Amino acid sequence: SIDYIARQIYPPMKKKIFIGIGAVLTVFILWSVYGLFFAPKKSPTTTASISDKGLDIKVSYSQPSKRGRLIFGEESQKALQPYGKYWRLGANAATEISFSKDVTFAGQPVNAGSYRMYAVPGAAAFKIILNSELGVNFTAASEPDHSLDILTTEIPVNPLDTEVETFTISFQPDSVGVNMNLAWDKVGLRVPIGIR
Repeated sequence: SIDYIARQIYPPMKKKIFIGIGAVLTVFILWSVYGLFFAPKKSPTTTASISDKGLDIKVSYSQPSKRGRLIFGEESQKALQPYGKYWRLGANAATEISFSKDVTFAGQPVNAGSYRMYAVPGAAAFKIILNSELGVNFTAASEPDHSLDILTTEIPVNPLDTEVETFTISFQPDSVGVNMNLAWDKVGLRVPIGIR
């Protein structure tokens, strides 16, 4: 009968469909795990640190690369980081900076501890802001809680002669303290840091 024939045909078809769905889900899960934990990151996580005159400073951030894009500019130019807009000073998770002692940051007092650090780019100067919110990972693209800002300073842009492909933060000691240097594309910024 037709019912008997249907019972003979459909169970194997259902089994094949379930096997196919299972195989697709397995491939998707393996691909996701590889992407999260094993694939090379486009913006790798790194640290910059210095120990000088008893002061330890450490910055944890991710390093985006230019890859032929316009980095800083007007929103109408489709710049990656438009002027006047929040930038996490890196990629992926929020950038964090820590000081082992009380310091002056671009001339303003900051207590020892760890802070979220972000910026607002401008053509002639960047605002650099320290914020007390820490541990920001998957919501890094969203703006911080500005009520937790502890310091805002304006740092003039130092145009670079040579293009920097990958965003880099570095430290350089001088006679009065330490300079934190930020460089990407043809934009350089220097933030003086001293011991209080």
